[in-house]
Amino acid sequence: MRLSELSGKEIVDVKRAERLGVLGQTDLELNEKGQIIALLIPTGKWFGFKKHAGEIRVPWRHIKKIGTDMIIIDIPEEDTLEETV
Repeated sequence: MRLSELSGKEIVDVKRAERLGVLGQTDLELNEKGQIIALLIPTGKWFGFKKHAGEIRVPWRHIKKIGTDMIIIDIPEEDTLEETV
């Protein structure tokens, strides 16, 4: 699968039955060898007139299936999603 094929896929957490967002074209964390370490899912929250953008970091080891429309992740109960602002 090409990196361009990941773009636009919806990310769903199977345990929490939550839609986390849609993966964009540049929302990947790569190591020096070009391997994917984590998906970075942009979040946007509106408070009044200001938009506070952040992202959720999903480590690659939690990805269970990449389908034609979505990416299924399974995060163990002891792990939590890392949200940055």
